[in-house]
Amino acid sequence: MRLATLNDGSRDGSLVVVSADNRRYTPAGGIAGTMQEAFDRWQEAEPQLRALAVRLDIGQIEGRPFVEANCLAPLPRAYQWAEASVYTRHLELMHGGRGQDMPASFWVDPLISQGSSSHFLAPREPIVLPEKALELDGGFGLDFEASLAVITDDVPMGTNPAEALQHIKLIVLVNCITLRHLVPGEIAKGFGFFKSKPAASFAPIAVTPDEFGRQWQGGKLAGRLLVTINTRLFGDLNPALDMAFDFGQIIAHAACTRRLPAGSLISAGAVSNGDRVRGPGRPISWGGNGYACIAEMRMMETVDYGHPDTRFLTDGDVVHIEMVDQRGQSAFGAIEQEVKRI
Repeated sequence: MRLATLNDGSRDGSLVVVSADNRRYTPAGGIAGTMQEAFDRWQEAEPQLRALAVRLDIGQIEGRPFVEANCLAPLPRAYQWAEASVYTRHLELMHGGRGQDMPASFWVDPLISQGSSSHFLAPREPIVLPEKALELDGGFGLDFEASLAVITDDVPMGTNPAEALQHIKLIVLVNCITLRHLVPGEIAKGFGFFKSKPAASFAPIAVTPDEFGRQWQGGKLAGRLLVTINTRLFGDLNPALDMAFDFGQIIAHAACTRRLPAGSLISAGAVSNGDRVRGPGRPISWGGNGYACIAEMRMMETVDYGHPDTRFLTDGDVVHIEMVDQRGQSAFGAIEQEVKRI
């Protein structure tokens, strides 16, 4: 089942069911007006939404043309947004860039932080920052992070990893925007991210795990995650590779001391596929090439050449993030955002 939220001028938009080929949609207002309303009554709403999806796919409902640019984020705002970082190579490079060693505790349980969930950017919504933030010298170091996240129903406190997997109801594609030059100062204070993590953006379609068949196994989703900057291929990655912790383990860690409300969003952090290829060169058929963020490429350039050559994003740059499944179809639709100054 594939769900999206159309921009109807309200804060939370209107929930729709999308056809399996991403070409048509039908309103779901008779079942649930918004995505959060569906999650609040998920046990009741899910079978009705699935029945509606079947009718759309077999042609009992004609549907309307689905236009990604007309969508908000699947959940335009959420009660809980937690961002983990479970790709080993990414953590090694980011800690190294700050002159820190990898904490031994990382191998015991996931690193996770709570993010701002009051507003998420739509898949075609620009990344807007003040002019001084986008300066190439002395700016905020605007970066993207191509990531996968899951949306859960109600997760009880103390849920174990196996049980946690059963609470995953939808998978989404996200751009966790990061202001790299603001990170060290916040980390140094010992309280984590705030100014360095503005609103994240989401691809238009949220997808149930069963839609992916064998691509979804053990709390990991395989596929080709494609990232371009200004039409240049930057990364061709496989999110199932190199995860130190799967989504079940991440959710269990998040729910260790609290309940997670229905509609909680949990990200695995920037995808990173280790040392298979250094740089966005020859694509590999099933991912594992290039980068899902600029900071990693800059760190590898520093290792190889003694200095970074790739700049962070600035006014006019366009980031495109999309994942394709084993059939070559866009799994979630695309995130495509232009950077604009205020």
